Amino acid sequence: MSGIDIALNFASRSGFFTWVIMIWLSIYFIITFGILFGRHMYLNHWLSIEKSSLESMLMGARMVRDDSILRKCSNAATNSEKLLNVCKNVAEKNATSGLWMLSIIASTAPFIGLFGTVVSILETFSGLGQSGSASLGVIAPAISEALVATAAGIFVAIPAYSANLFLRRKAYEVIVYVQREVDILLSANDKKD
Repeated sequence: MSGIDIALNFASRSGFFTWVIMIWLSIYFIITFGILFGRHMYLNHWLSIEKSSLESMLMGARMVRDDSILRKCSNAATNSEKLLNVCKNVAEKNATSGLWMLSIIASTAPFIGLFGTVVSILETFSGLGQSGSASLGVIAPAISEALVATAAGIFVAIPAYSANLFLRRKAYEVIVYVQREVDILLSANDKKD
């Protein structure tokens, strides 16, 4: 049997509840990759801005670049430590925004798949009880089809978990650059005093 035949056989034998579980997991899968690609592009762009801003400050600039997140919180005359820390905290919140969804998907997808498997096995045994035939040739294919939901749940959870870790690391890199900029701005204040 080819993969297409197996998929068509699974689709024709699946009940309503299995379809709901598989659609739910498919939506999770799409959301995972949407967040991964969207946040990755956003964080890469932001990281390049903060890197450039830090480099210009290390080369002697007295201010952060105009497109840096710290621009609203700093001025050449006074750089308040409290205000700069508030901006850094806002930057941290912005950098990790949306990652909670990946955590939810990574932790719930296997359970959703397992729940679909349990319901499918219950439906299988209910059908077997009514038909009266319980040979291995009847039970094995039904149970293997029920296990597809568990496999799908794990298949969705792994990229969600990996994306969450990857994006958290990328957000951490952005925050490190922002913190370095804050440190330079504050050290400039110390030199003035």
